Amino acid sequence: MDLPVNQFKKAIKAGKPQIGIWSSLCSPISAEVLADAGFDWVLLDTEHSPNELPVVQNQLDAMLAGSSEPIVRPAWNDTVLIKRYLDVGARTLLIPYVQNVEEAKRAVAATRYPPLGVRGVSGCTRANRYGRVKDYFKRVHDEMCVLVQVETLTAMKQIEQIAAVEGVDGVFIGPNDLAADMGHLGNWQHPEVWKVMEDAAKRITKAGKAPGILVGEGDGQRCLDMGYLFVAVGSDLVMLARGSEALAAKFNKKQQ
Repeated sequence: MDLPVNQFKKAIKAGKPQIGIWSSLCSPISAEVLADAGFDWVLLDTEHSPNELPVVQNQLDAMLAGSSEPIVRPAWNDTVLIKRYLDVGARTLLIPYVQNVEEAKRAVAATRYPPLGVRGVSGCTRANRYGRVKDYFKRVHDEMCVLVQVETLTAMKQIEQIAAVEGVDGVFIGPNDLAADMGHLGNWQHPEVWKVMEDAAKRITKAGKAPGILVGEGDGQRCLDMGYLFVAVGSDLVMLARGSEALAAKFNKKQQ
């Protein structure tokens, strides 16, 4: 059995824009629907969603027939958490709240087997199709994709150094946390925040890595025009919330 090529990693390395969507519903059905909807990637969130390891594995299974690359965001830059998501088959990770070079190096090390890192070795996991991928240990690092999330002004000051860490494939900007750190809690649309985000895209690109971001549908093209390479343009949770509200309002008005 062969190890599939990580098309997402291949695309961002080639400078090809990748459009994605956030999945926060912790549902294999939602993940399956999104994976075959035409997005390049789907983010399975465990940081701000009640998403746990067995459910993430179910979501990864549900996405197998789709065309999107699953990206898993662990709750923290934690070696044990990262190891467990890797073992169930995640190979593209978004590591939150990376503040400096050392934390970026720690994130990469957690995804690499010794001597390149500290990932624990197991010979029979979902990641290697239960031992059926014969060259897994030779190829796994080539298909591993590490994205680190920069979301404070402190991290912004070191963004070139973070991006330069070997093994970091992309740097993702978190608009809401960045806005909060800048004194604009709940208002990531503030012009000062956009100025910093635009500058970040240029600096990450100049450092030779792919910049990424999560925004709404209305701002997706704006971010692509700024140079962001992998852009999430929506969320299953937001679509459900706003869509259901709009549908209810439409019929409630008719009854008034």
